[in-house]
Amino acid sequence: MIDPEREAPFRILVVDDDDALRTLVREFLESHGFEVHEANGGTEMRALLRRQPVDVVVLDVMMPGEDGLALARELVLSSEVGVIMVSALGQETDRIVGLEVGADDYLAKPVSPRELVARIRALLRRRRTGGGGGGEHEKRRFYHFAGWTCDMHRRILRDPAEVVTPLSVGEFALLRAFLERPQRVLTRDYLLDITRGDDSDAFDRAIDSQVSRLRRKLAQRSQIELIQTIRNEGYIFAAKVDVR
Repeated sequence: MIDPEREAPFRILVVDDDDALRTLVREFLESHGFEVHEANGGTEMRALLRRQPVDVVVLDVMMPGEDGLALARELVLSSEVGVIMVSALGQETDRIVGLEVGADDYLAKPVSPRELVARIRALLRRRRTGGGGGGEHEKRRFYHFAGWTCDMHRRILRDPAEVVTPLSVGEFALLRAFLERPQRVLTRDYLLDITRGDDSDAFDRAIDSQVSRLRRKLAQRSQIELIQTIRNEGYIFAAKVDVR
């Protein structure tokens, strides 16, 4: 159950030129309670969006004619819909390009249907404010710390040189917990609860391993140790965080 206060199901639009794949994705999402629409490219996508607003667009990158990156950029500039990009191009640079144009998330093919459901639910939780469908989306917030900038709305983290640092869903949830509670000791149990959410299957690794991965990514582009271990207690995000 994504939102017990919302009567209508969340609407997902799947944009992909592969008819068979669209059908498989639609059937799986429908089995998890979503209302799903399909489009085989940009023209059908625009026509459908004029008739029917949706909550999330699942968008293939490699399509004939207008590619997914161009369509994602258009969606970001013209609407507040959530965008999840799916592509056979799974290299880090491809994911960065997808996030740079404003997509909320990026998945490499072949996509696990269960992971896609988890990513959609996580995106809906981030964008939801009061639980009622059709309301305003969460106010866009930027977190600044030690030269870094985190766009919480688009889930984009930039280092002091303005380079995007890609994070997994679990790593971003962990970073968010630290940024919302800086310079406070957070226990392992607390961090595990805050990052697992409703989709525990997506975040079933030990919290220490997740913290280590996030710490390494931050340390590669920072001169100070941002995440410190407090023996027998947990972790603390040592930098001052400015939100605006």
